Amino acid sequence: MGDYARTLVIENGIVCDEIDRIKRDEWRNGLQMEAYLHKTLMDVATPEMTFEELYYYINDLIVKKEFLNLDFLGNLGHSIVKNKSDRVYTEKGNCKRLSDVEMFTFEPHISIPDSKSSAASKFDKNNLNWMNRNGKDKKFFIGTSRKQR
Repeated sequence: MGDYARTLVIENGIVCDEIDRIKRDEWRNGLQMEAYLHKTLMDVATPEMTFEELYYYINDLIVKKEFLNLDFLGNLGHSIVKNKSDRVYTEKGNCKRLSDVEMFTFEPHISIPDSKSSAASKFDKNNLNWMNRNGKDKKFFIGTSRKQR
């Protein structure tokens, strides 16, 4: 059971396996922002934090850094459960605590406004996360994906 994605950026026929080596500014900046959002999650997440608090914190950061949240519902991820109908979303109004679920994804779908690419660049980095109730053990399984719209 899971939710995992990986980014592959190919420039001039060469796979760029390090973000800093990506030549196109727009792609590099988008993936650096995704990395920054995931680092921020690790820095601010606590067992007591609600999904709504995380939603507002990260969406405010996305706006301050001049990116767009492209998720059609504005959420930033969801719990990992057997039945999709049982998902808990990182969204406005969700007062469940992060520690109320076994695992959750963190998958902000962001874009750079006024993209210069021939197609709008969309960046997402999809992680599976869990945290024990005391907040001492956080596990973040990293995966990323880059898509063109």
